[in-house]
Amino acid sequence: MADKTTIHGMVGDFDSPDQLMDAIRAARKAGYTKLEAYTPFPIHGIDDAMGAKPSILGYIVVCCGAVGLTIAILLQWWTGAVAYPLVISGKPMFAFEFAIPIIFELTVLLSAFGAVFGMFALNGLPKLHHPLFNYSGAEGITDDRFVLVIEAGDHQFDAAGTREFLLAQGAAKTELIEE
Repeated sequence: MADKTTIHGMVGDFDSPDQLMDAIRAARKAGYTKLEAYTPFPIHGIDDAMGAKPSILGYIVVCCGAVGLTIAILLQWWTGAVAYPLVISGKPMFAFEFAIPIIFELTVLLSAFGAVFGMFALNGLPKLHHPLFNYSGAEGITDDRFVLVIEAGDHQFDAAGTREFLLAQGAAKTELIEE
């Protein structure tokens, strides 16, 4: 039985961040929507150029923090007023002031869990192998290369046409990568 390979996309390798940004803008103008850029350092404005949507991670963290706050208040109330209602020195069954450290700690704890696990989920991690590792120049991406990948799932994708498009944008090298 023959191994059936699927195409992940076309890689365009650029020499400078300016060339990469110009290629991204041209690709978006040409109608490509499934783009990914890989660079050795952050490039200001690349997310806007690619049309990336804002992350929802902040909302996940706030929701987890609110859950932590609610659980902490309910835990303090339940232990002081319901489970162990001890009247000592005339203190109330539930005093909010004494619950503040627990409220703070549980809010921070659940917010941190939301940030870490939300980031893993949104990034699709753990991913032990990415098709970009099949690219012959993959080691240069962390050093001095600027790569634009147009994914095969894009409605505009055509292997030959996409290759010509990337070369016309100034790509030093193009390569079709497989899954």
